[in-house]
Amino acid sequence: MTTAAPASYEAAVDRIEEIIKQLDTGQPGLRETLDLCREGRELIEYAATELEAVGKGLEELRLDELIARLEAAGQAPR
Repeated sequence: MTTAAPASYEAAVDRIEEIIKQLDTGQPGLRETLDLCREGRELIEYAATELEAVGKGLEELRLDELIARLEAAGQAPR
């Protein structure tokens, strides 16, 4: 079962929390539990990918900032 990608990281986290609450009640049947676990796994993978992308973006920003500082100081590598 592949669900549609969530609208945002925050939406994925909200849905993961909903799934956990549902599972904690013990009310879902076996098939529903399996479906919820699959959906949760997909959402966690989505969220992890989003976090990784943000982390890479932050690294690039830091690298750009370092290059700008070096250029400003006249020490840019050539």
